[in-house]
Amino acid sequence: MENSSWLPKEFCLNKEGLAIHSLLFAGKDWQIYGTDGSENVVVARQELVKKWIDADFLDASLFTFIKFGSGSFSFFSSRKVYVLEPVEDGNAPGNKDDALAFAYALRNSRGLSGDASFHDAIYVEQYSRLLPTWTLTSAVTDDIVLGTWISGGVIISTDSFRRLSALAGWMSSTDLREVISAAGFHASDNSGTLVKQKPIPLNQDNRKTENRGTIHSKEKSTPSGKDNKPRVLLLPGRPQLEMFFNEHIIDIIFNAEKYQALGIEFPAAMVLHGPPGCGKTYAVERLIEFIDWPYFPIDSNSVGSPYIHATSKKISEVFDMAIDAAPSVVVIDEMESFLSDRRSSGTSSTHHVEEVAEFLRRIPEAIKSKVLVIAMTNMIDLIDPAILRRGRFDHVIEVGMPSKAEVEALLKNLLEDVPHADDLNLDAALDVLSGKALSDSSFVIREAARLAAKSGKTCIDQECLDKAVKGLPQSNERKSRPIGFRSDT
Repeated sequence: MENSSWLPKEFCLNKEGLAIHSLLFAGKDWQIYGTDGSENVVVARQELVKKWIDADFLDASLFTFIKFGSGSFSFFSSRKVYVLEPVEDGNAPGNKDDALAFAYALRNSRGLSGDASFHDAIYVEQYSRLLPTWTLTSAVTDDIVLGTWISGGVIISTDSFRRLSALAGWMSSTDLREVISAAGFHASDNSGTLVKQKPIPLNQDNRKTENRGTIHSKEKSTPSGKDNKPRVLLLPGRPQLEMFFNEHIIDIIFNAEKYQALGIEFPAAMVLHGPPGCGKTYAVERLIEFIDWPYFPIDSNSVGSPYIHATSKKISEVFDMAIDAAPSVVVIDEMESFLSDRRSSGTSSTHHVEEVAEFLRRIPEAIKSKVLVIAMTNMIDLIDPAILRRGRFDHVIEVGMPSKAEVEALLKNLLEDVPHADDLNLDAALDVLSGKALSDSSFVIREAARLAAKSGKTCIDQECLDKAVKGLPQSNERKSRPIGFRSDT
């Protein structure tokens, strides 16, 4: 984006007093401004405006001529409740209606021009148009434009339906088919792969925007995804891990330019270790959900094999898929299964050494290809020292069981989404849940809600909460109840 604004702040655009407030987006021959009114505006050079009018993308009556200094421009306005942004910098749609609106705009615009490429277009939701800007970058087919928009920046064709469906998990397969059909394409059922060509001039380090994955609100006073609010991941009950993720991953991903200027291209790989139930998996799932990148798991179930060479081959295939889908995430669960010390007894077989060597080779390559690598283990002492050296896993983070303060933060967060009495006393619950798995805290709130519903109550009260806490097992072993017939012998 070109950062030099053509027009100064408070520049008056018309006799009604509509004034420039800030530059939102910019290209070679166009700029989008926020105003102090209820509208945003597209200001374009006369040559580009003439192309839009001649091709019937917009009617000439929508444009107003302005002059500033030696520059001559025309502008048109769009109400702030509608999306107005370049396709290459746009948010993923947050719901089916938003996705359909873009699909119809794509189809309508294609009907006006048979040869324009819309990868560098300006999306004007109010007029259901994609305005091409005819840059010198390579043309992109419409199926890739739509797939990339729906996925929020992953370059993928709508032909890869299953993959696209996984990336757009907020929308059902049926709705996705409807959106693809609305654009004039056929939603195939093939498994598909990510499109390898990358002609769309997306910023590879900033494909995701502030509101990635959230629902577009038509009531917002600022354009989608451009409110300049900091991108912050919240991990209720895990404040230290939350701080680490935001500083060492989120900030680097979403503010790549300032880090690249100092030689930091991408977040380093990390290991999370701690006892079962400490919240490692929960934290990683929230991180992946937040950055909304495709992720690829490596665990004993997905790549394990009794055959020599087979496991290392599957590991390599997973890394290949992640690199093709980059930016993406590789999650290595129970890493001790693959990466235990090669010198220890019982792990010196040739195929085990081969598996460790495969990780040693692929992890640095993946990081250079913008693949975030996260590993988890309950037994850090068993991991091969070569794996834990700097350059492979720069960060080894211990995740302990939650403290009383952390449990309190999690309970309050969980209660925000459930009707509950204002005078709930959490002290008894905190005493029981402190030091226990975070899943126990989630169970207590769910069980309290169930008990409230069963009793015909409209919210969780103290009685339901106390009963839910008492229902927890008193030891680390989960209680089991027999269901059905049992024969005592």
